This record gives sequence, structure tokens and C-alpha cells, in this order.
Amino acid sequence: MQTYLALMRAINVGKRQMPMADLRALAQEIGFQKPQTYIASGNLIFDYHGSDAQVREELEAAIEKRFGFASQAIVRKGAEWKHYCDTNPFDGDRQALDKMVHLCLTLDMPKADAVDRLRERALEWERIERVDDAIWIDFGSGGVANTKLTPAFMDKCAGSTLTARNWNSVRKLQAMIEARR
Repeated sequence: MQTYLALMRAINVGKRQMPMADLRALAQEIGFQKPQTYIASGNLIFDYHGSDAQVREELEAAIEKRFGFASQAIVRKGAEWKHYCDTNPFDGDRQALDKMVHLCLTLDMPKADAVDRLRERALEWERIERVDDAIWIDFGSGGVANTKLTPAFMDKCAGSTLTARNWNSVRKLQAMIEARR
């Protein structure tokens, strides 16, 4: 049995409502063990015996059937999550605000030129780095609300659906994974 995280994209906005209690119940119905959620943005932690691809396929199909809309799930093993925590290029940077530093993960490996393309549109205070399959963005003092890096543009640059979680959420998810042991 393996611990997994599934990060749903663009839920609980507009008509795409997915209450976390309902998501946990759905996860349990499809055989995911000990499902937990963190905040209402679609962060699901659970144990399962299948592969990453199986997790994604089963979860996405169940979400569409239950909630009536498609939501892509970016799936990672719990063991991989610690690597993200350990390799944040902005961790310890006194200029970086935890709520403005975001871990961006994609369904497929980001394109080789993704960071270069994102930097071309980034505002002067935004910093972007890539570590392995993760793209890290420090939105700086301008904040996420003022960026020109829209979700559609980020997907296009990455070549795959992308979702982001701020550094506070990344660390909280790691703490939840560690507490499962």
C-alpha cells in the first residue's frame, strides 16, 4: 500500500463545487484508504495499492460521475512530496513570502523551455525556477492577483495541465503525510 496525493485543479470556483467531505467519501467508495483533505482546494491524501495512472483514472472518472464535471488530478506519491519540500529553491530566502512561493506540478513532465517562456511574461519581481519535474514561482510582493502568468498561459508553457500550491500548503501536506506513519 502506497500513500498518494491527488491535487485537483480549479475546483470550488463557480459551478465546479466539490465539498471536501464529499471528496473524502468518494475516495473511500472507490477503494482509497484513510482519505484526508486539506483546505477546500482539492488536496487529497490517501493510501492505495495501484499505480499513479490507475489512481488518476479512477479518481477523475469518479469525480465526473459524482460531481458532474471533469477535474484533472495531478497525482504524486507521498514519498515524492518530501523531495519537493527539500528542493524548494526559495526556502530560507528572506525576500520570499511563504504564501507567495508556489510549487507548480503538471500531469506530464514540463517542456524543457517552460521556465524560459514563463520568465518572458513574468513581472520584474517574479522569480521562476525549475527543480526536476517541479516549477517553483515566487510571485513576490506583487502577489498572485497581479501576475500575468494566467493558468492557461502556464499550461501552454508547460505543455500540460498545471496546478499550484503555496509553500504553506506544501509544508502542511508534508506534515499530514508524516503523521500517517
